[in-house]
Amino acid sequence: MTEVARIQGEYARREAEIPAGFYDLTRPANYFAHCQLARHIAAMLDRAGLLPLEGRKIADIGCGTGNWLLEFIQWGARPEDLFGIDLNPGRIEQARAKIPGANFEAGDASQLSLAAGSFDLVSQFTAFSSVLDGSMRRSMASEMIRILKPGGAIISYDLRVGNPRNSAVAPISKEAARRLFSGCRIDVKRVTLAPPLARLTAPRSWMLASFLERISFLRSHNLMLIRKPA
Repeated sequence: MTEVARIQGEYARREAEIPAGFYDLTRPANYFAHCQLARHIAAMLDRAGLLPLEGRKIADIGCGTGNWLLEFIQWGARPEDLFGIDLNPGRIEQARAKIPGANFEAGDASQLSLAAGSFDLVSQFTAFSSVLDGSMRRSMASEMIRILKPGGAIISYDLRVGNPRNSAVAPISKEAARRLFSGCRIDVKRVTLAPPLARLTAPRSWMLASFLERISFLRSHNLMLIRKPA
């Protein structure tokens, strides 16, 4: 079985087993995590001189239904400057309906049909951790760098620790990211209250969830800004 087929099979399994709407932003824990992460990303982009996003071409790898591309529109990006790719055709159809005018493609992000040096910003949100094959991970990272303009940036958000109950995902350490993006400058911030804790606390008290998130070892993900040499 190829890695692409394995991932597609995992998508199908999760859709069959996980309750509908489990990851929707209408759930307090998911909205809490999204808002907190958006705050960190906006601050990171601002420090790097990349905000507002008006006029910048942006590609989201593993875009899902387009939630982060929608966020980028709030920060000044224009729909016609956005591109998203995902292996799941159903998610791509939802993204197209959500953001008319943006460009979407159902396909494999390790082989992008995009011109070299054509994007100012490339993002990935937990796409790498869904890929277990090291060769495919390296190809995805190489493609992200290839389509990025010199001096451009990659936003990478992924698991920093494994999930003992889910062998279909694997974390991306800082060291692994440095190997994937050799020659790039990488800034790293530990973020996101561990989801089980967020689901327990955020519906009852946003303040408590925010307090717990300040405790470093309770944060489950790494947020990285990766800069391609100018």
